[in-house]
Amino acid sequence: MSCVTTIQKGALTAKVSSLGAELQSLTLDGREYLWQADPAFWGKHAPVLFPIVGSIRNDYAESAEGPCHMGRHGVARINEHELVSVSEDGSSVTYELVSNDETRAQYPYDFKLNMTYAITGPATLTQTFRVENTGSVVLPFSVGGHPAFNVPVEGTGEAYEDYEFRFVEPWTADCPKLVEGGLATYQDTFRTVDGSDTLPLTRDIFRFDTMILDHVPGDTLSLVGTKSGHGIRIDFAGFDFVGVWAAPGAPFVALEPWTGHTTLDTEDDVLEHKENITMLEPGAVDERSFDITLL
Repeated sequence: MSCVTTIQKGALTAKVSSLGAELQSLTLDGREYLWQADPAFWGKHAPVLFPIVGSIRNDYAESAEGPCHMGRHGVARINEHELVSVSEDGSSVTYELVSNDETRAQYPYDFKLNMTYAITGPATLTQTFRVENTGSVVLPFSVGGHPAFNVPVEGTGEAYEDYEFRFVEPWTADCPKLVEGGLATYQDTFRTVDGSDTLPLTRDIFRFDTMILDHVPGDTLSLVGTKSGHGIRIDFAGFDFVGVWAAPGAPFVALEPWTGHTTLDTEDDVLEHKENITMLEPGAVDERSFDITLL
């Protein structure tokens, strides 16, 4: 049975479920920032993405260890994770998923995934992915976060269109389009940011489903209400991509740091051949984190 652990420090509180090691709530001064999984739009809060981000073609790929049969975003989000520790001061929690017969039927590798959520500042939650290769062969994988945030932020009185994305400097971004089967193509891109350090939030920017931004200046992205100043900043050094997504008509936006992305329509169906795949040697550990700061 799933359990939910609450961590708190000062005015910041987070709740994390053992199912998927998924963040369920993130409040500051009692104001809820995290999307509350209304199934009318999208019944998730912030899934953990491992060992793939996005989709593989027809949910299938070959690998050095045999066939992989995985739905979108892999196996971590659909499995129970064991609660392994809560810090003495109650400001951090760690969950663990160890490969088993069920995961190996979908992804034929041995691994240990630890997810730690820690309050590291007055308004900052740090989410850490620690992947250990417990097998005897090289482990191919990607990781990513998928937190979705209320837009507008609770209690601000703002509208969806009052929000904008902010970057640390002007830049230009051309994003791949998502095509049939959830695959991506760089053969036909669309421009999102054009020589600017801001991008207004509109429904139109999601006309191709997800903005896949790569090498964002300073590895930081903010989504802020222009009237209230409330919003979210994510800092994601170590993650080359950030996905920005919203369901049609939904009052949320997901800001998703990724190490890889959905299969390209130009790629074959071998997991090790995927662009930006991490290849982890036996016994080695890969650890990386991103920060969510509430504004």
